[in-house]
Amino acid sequence: MPAPTRPVRPRHASRAVHRRVLGTLAAASAAILGFAAVGGATYMQLAVGAFETHDVSSLLVSEADSTKDPESTGPNDFAAGEALNIALIGTDERDGENAEIGGLAELEGMRGDTTMVLHISADRSRVEVVSIPRDSRVRISDCQMFDGTTVTGWTGKFNIALANGGQNGNRGEGAACVMRTITDLTGVDFNGHFMMVDFSGFQKMVDSLGGIPMCIPQDMYAPKANLDLTAGPQVLDGETALAFARARTGSGLGDGTDLMRIERQQELLTNTVRKVLGANLLTDVPELTQFTRSAAESLTVDTELARVNNIVGLAYSLRNFDTQNLVFATVPWEYAGDGSGDVLWKEAEAAAMWESIANDTPIVLDEPDAGPTTEPSTSATPSPTTSASATPGPSTTPEPKRETEQEILDSCVMP
Repeated sequence: MPAPTRPVRPRHASRAVHRRVLGTLAAASAAILGFAAVGGATYMQLAVGAFETHDVSSLLVSEADSTKDPESTGPNDFAAGEALNIALIGTDERDGENAEIGGLAELEGMRGDTTMVLHISADRSRVEVVSIPRDSRVRISDCQMFDGTTVTGWTGKFNIALANGGQNGNRGEGAACVMRTITDLTGVDFNGHFMMVDFSGFQKMVDSLGGIPMCIPQDMYAPKANLDLTAGPQVLDGETALAFARARTGSGLGDGTDLMRIERQQELLTNTVRKVLGANLLTDVPELTQFTRSAAESLTVDTELARVNNIVGLAYSLRNFDTQNLVFATVPWEYAGDGSGDVLWKEAEAAAMWESIANDTPIVLDEPDAGPTTEPSTSATPSPTTSASATPGPSTTPEPKRETEQEILDSCVMP
């Protein structure tokens, strides 16, 4: 395979960590990888039984390598030497605690709120997270259920995939439909690996971390999401962090589209990773235990990721990871232009991005044009998601940068 061209980092992943933008659900997975990297296997064992797990390999075209030993002992990077793709799925379910948080308790079914593709390079030097706008107009795949029936897909918004797969209330079926749709659209294979979190689970994990330090550039008010924030550096608790990630309409939120919300979600996740890596939870056993238990109770994962030795081993393989090599991006898109608010993937740019992930090469984008402009009816203009700037390849810093929560807050520069 020829050497990749010099990578170009999307605007949604600027070179300075404190200016990168990232996504809400990946906060769950990235945080787990971060805290597990400290090697707290004993305390992980206290919680691993609480994971809701689903083996969805039978519902997918590609199945995980059956030769891997499920009974292996000790921390085990089960995908050592291989690139790993994990589907990160945030659900908008209105049952139980989620109904109290999200409102509209009469709404039924499983709906997709946030979807990201997490790619970990084979050499464990790069982590790339690509957001898929839920309003993407795509072909939804036919999805198989555990009882052998099939739900026929059609062309529509991307979040239909989770609704189709989750119509029986089974999160495994829902995740499988999302993964099958992504694979059919992109060629990226997940081998059945996914992490799913709902509203209440996300809140609990943020609170277990003691909140997320954020730089709020302007006052934000979104009554529908129960968000009321004053500009400046501050630590968001679980309830406020969720409102920040969910809000679409209101003041200080841009044009009210899902695309603008993705930027806030990505920023929130970036700072989650910064805090987790800077906290060194290994030295704080009570906090590690609390967070581990919360994570296990909050996440739905595939059976391989639920094995304590696997997740600890994978995380430990990232122990020297440099956040300069943490890249967040959004699928290159443009408005459909028909007043629907749907977005279409820019074929050439999107294909190049997915090919890079499938081939485990750094994401590369051509320099964009002016970007999308006219679809939103408000005066705010969304940031073009395909804008990019040149950046060096993976860093080889022997001592990756780590920041305290106070240092993250002190780095806040107001406009």
